[in-house]
Amino acid sequence: MKKLSVVVIVFTVLFACSKSMPDMTNDTGNSSSISCSGVTESFSKDVNPIIQSSCATGSNCHASGSVNGPGELITYTEIQSASAQIRAAVISGEMPKTGSLTASQKSAIICWIDNGASNN
Repeated sequence: MKKLSVVVIVFTVLFACSKSMPDMTNDTGNSSSISCSGVTESFSKDVNPIIQSSCATGSNCHASGSVNGPGELITYTEIQSASAQIRAAVISGEMPKTGSLTASQKSAIICWIDNGASNN
C-alpha cells in the first residue's frame, strides 16, 4: 500500500508541475507555426527586453548569480551562448517558468536565434 501511495504522489507532482502549452513543433522538431522569412529581429530592441522581463529580472530564474539551466541571462554574451537552450525551452513551453510569452514574443526570440543571434 505504501508503494502505491508513493507512486500516486510522484505522478500527481509530475503532472501538477507540468505546463500545458500549444505544440509549436512538427515531427522534425522544427518550429512550424513561426515564419522568420524576411524578419530581422533586433537583440537590443526586441529580444533583450523580453529576456530581461520574463527570464532574468522579472522572474529571477536567470538573474545575477543564477545556476538555473544555462545560468545568468543578463548580457548579450550569456544569452547568445545559451541561444540553443533558450530556443528549445521557448518552443517546448518550458520557459518562462512563471507566466507565459505571447506568440509575438516567442516569434521574436526564435527568429532572432534562427537568423544568427546577432548583437544588433
